[in-house]
Amino acid sequence: MICKATLSDIPSVLKLTKACAAAMRAQGIFQWNATYPNQDVFIQDVEREELFVLKVNARIVGCIVSSKRMDDEYKAMKWLTTDRHNLYIHRLAVHPEFQGLGYAQQLMCFVEQQAVTHKYQSIRLDTFSKNKRNQKFYELRGYKKLGDIHFPNQSDYPFHCYELVL
Repeated sequence: MICKATLSDIPSVLKLTKACAAAMRAQGIFQWNATYPNQDVFIQDVEREELFVLKVNARIVGCIVSSKRMDDEYKAMKWLTTDRHNLYIHRLAVHPEFQGLGYAQQLMCFVEQQAVTHKYQSIRLDTFSKNKRNQKFYELRGYKKLGDIHFPNQSDYPFHCYELVL
């Protein structure tokens, strides 16, 4: 079941993202660190009603942020569509114990259906340039890689921006 997250879900979401960060580090992918994602970011996501969680047997096993707001880092990107009525995906995560079971697909389908229902013109996101698995995941869903942005507090390496025109 996918539903909007509440403030009481944040401790579980933090455990989930910490487990994902540790699993990525073990694979040599230094995408998330001790400062990101953090509690303050998830509190803002909940307050904006942008954080969704996937529960299996009442346990939070995945999360995704679906936002109408364009982050400043995205403003320099040459997108395929105009900067109006776009949806932005952030912080997609599935607990390592539950990866490979289709839960990331479910979360993406949920957001993509939401975007179609509300007539967004596109969905935009970024993924770490060293995370080849994520790049393949988005590309197989039809997202087009457009260019790179940087988050200096996260990594020295760039993040690839993707867009799916609806």
